[in-house]
Amino acid sequence: MDKAPLLQLTGATVRFGADAAIDRVDFRLFPGEVHSLMGENGAGKSTLIKAITGAIPLDEGVLTLDGEVVRFSSPHDAQRVGVSTVYQEIDLLPNVSVAENIWLGREPRRLGVIDWREMRSSARAILADLGIDIDPASILGTHSLAVQQLVAIARAISTDVRVLVLDEPTSSLDLDEVAELFRVVRDLKQRGVAILFVSHFLDQVYELCDRVTVLRDGRFVGEYLTRELLRIDLVQAMLGRSAAALQIRPRAEPEQERTPYLSARGVTARRGITDADIDLYEGDVLGVAGLLGSGRTEAARAITGIDRLEAGIIRIGGHESSLKGPRSAMSLGVVYSSENRRTEGIISDLSVLDNITLALQADRGVFHRIPLTRRRELAASWVEALDIRPADLDRPAGTLSGGNQQKVLLARLLALSPRVLILDEPTRGIDVGAKVEIQNLVAEMASNGLSVMFISAELEEVLRVGDRVAILRDGRIAETLSSDQLTVDSLLALVARPEDSDG
Repeated sequence: MDKAPLLQLTGATVRFGADAAIDRVDFRLFPGEVHSLMGENGAGKSTLIKAITGAIPLDEGVLTLDGEVVRFSSPHDAQRVGVSTVYQEIDLLPNVSVAENIWLGREPRRLGVIDWREMRSSARAILADLGIDIDPASILGTHSLAVQQLVAIARAISTDVRVLVLDEPTSSLDLDEVAELFRVVRDLKQRGVAILFVSHFLDQVYELCDRVTVLRDGRFVGEYLTRELLRIDLVQAMLGRSAAALQIRPRAEPEQERTPYLSARGVTARRGITDADIDLYEGDVLGVAGLLGSGRTEAARAITGIDRLEAGIIRIGGHESSLKGPRSAMSLGVVYSSENRRTEGIISDLSVLDNITLALQADRGVFHRIPLTRRRELAASWVEALDIRPADLDRPAGTLSGGNQQKVLLARLLALSPRVLILDEPTRGIDVGAKVEIQNLVAEMASNGLSVMFISAELEEVLRVGDRVAILRDGRIAETLSSDQLTVDSLLALVARPEDSDG
């Protein structure tokens, strides 16, 4: 590039104790570009972002903005000179208005009191500038996650932003919402804003980004033009190993006249699933595909006893079962892993040991304590079997990478010796290497006879993992097909087809 970088890191090093989270990393960000930062969990992406935005100090290295050396002592310092961040977990207030969120802490005042008319008027102008047509007086929490994400961006650009960091902004958005977000990002790019886009979705990186910087184990691997970098080469740069490591099991030949281990007929629940038929077979992975709001999670919660059925019959092991809750399902060998790993999965402050043995101890009851030596043996065996890193049973689980937290959750469920495993977005928010490991673990579990239901917003992943695919639209299962009959494009067409066009 002929122009000089707007933001540049040289020799950036950040240490936590004796360990370097990033080690002599170089990074450049040019005005009017979208630049992706890629790497496995633990590669140093979050640390680099925090160093750029003032959340943590550099131990070594130099940060320059428009050619001048800067040292931010806080994110507020960075914002004052135009460096803003929009995080994956939206850090706004859902119980107040859109306008209040945009101007929070910087409210316009008149005669010492907040000028509400000016606040709403200026908020409306900022939103209109981004092509967002919503009432600035409306409560933020009444809007979709996509709109809330755009409001967070509106807040960021209200401070004359020059560098915008977007950290996993699309992880909870559907296809239409992603398209709207990308429209706003491209508009900001045209205005000369330098945008750092962090995502685990390779398709989105290739669609939106001009360049890619790859980190591995806290070190700089390379900087590439996206249009010149093959996807397989990007994956290999991130993993440090060949594409052969990405292979999954061969798809099993379907057996004739199989009897499902779990069979649901006419299942209807108040929360978004109607008249659903679902069959889960031993040694088989049922992928579940559908747009956000199609009923994917609701179907999983209905057949695992979390949500009460309004209608329908569930048979487990050939017997009709009245699931009165998740404990009832667990007693029949049916376990569920929620899509919300933070609030319904990992208990961050508990150790890896306690997280793995938690469900097993709950199943035994408080008066039948599992001896500590037995708990450690059990947890250690799962840490080894699932290759959880670091292999430290006493480490708080919340300090692990996203992929390793997901493995801890799997270990907790597998310790119960289940027959049916329901996984809701098990690879969301984790890097491509950890994603492949989880996919391969799922395939291995199916090969060992488990019945698996695998829900994912990534259609390529659904096809890669699933032997069959159930397609949900508007709270109904439209059809279930063999994965061999589908491509990503044909599956997308089926997922996005309006419900009233069937037949």
